[in-house]
Amino acid sequence: MTPTAMMMIVNSLDDIARGLLDPAEAIARPVSGKTDAAVLVPLFEGPRGPTCVFTERRHDLRTHPGEISFPGGRRDPGEELVATALREAEEEIGLEPGEVTVVGALAPATSFVTRYRIYPFVARIERPDAWRPSPTEVAEVLEFPLDELVANYRRERLWSKRVPIRTPTFRVDGHLVWGATALLTEQLLRRIGVI
Repeated sequence: MTPTAMMMIVNSLDDIARGLLDPAEAIARPVSGKTDAAVLVPLFEGPRGPTCVFTERRHDLRTHPGEISFPGGRRDPGEELVATALREAEEEIGLEPGEVTVVGALAPATSFVTRYRIYPFVARIERPDAWRPSPTEVAEVLEFPLDELVANYRRERLWSKRVPIRTPTFRVDGHLVWGATALLTEQLLRRIGVI
């Protein structure tokens, strides 16, 4: 689908919300893994339409160095999963919980390297005047319009990353989105009917 055709289908964040799961339904779905984690999939209305926020992890981190991800992390004991996603987004990119409206969820996924059960919550945000990336975790905050993600979507083998099966990827502005983040991004785009 061309970006122009996509924008005829997805004119606003309201269009996106209609294709999402209810958060309680998503949390109830079975998923393998040993540790609960949650991510926020922040979306805002940008100049080119709905735009998704990602982070590039610092290259000196022990796990997933330099990879593109959504803000998120492990759940603290007793913490609700939505609260985990909101807390992590505030810690990683300075997104205040009061500026976030969770509009739905995606089906949970497993991170095969860390064996995390990842619960993704999709949120509408107002883009802040400036991002405040965590200096210990985030190298850069990235904003990718959905039409750019659609135009750069592929299923390919990533031999350099030891992934011999065809897996979703997005190559945008010199950045490679792959792994669990690409699976979640693919799911988002499928749920709203643009791939």
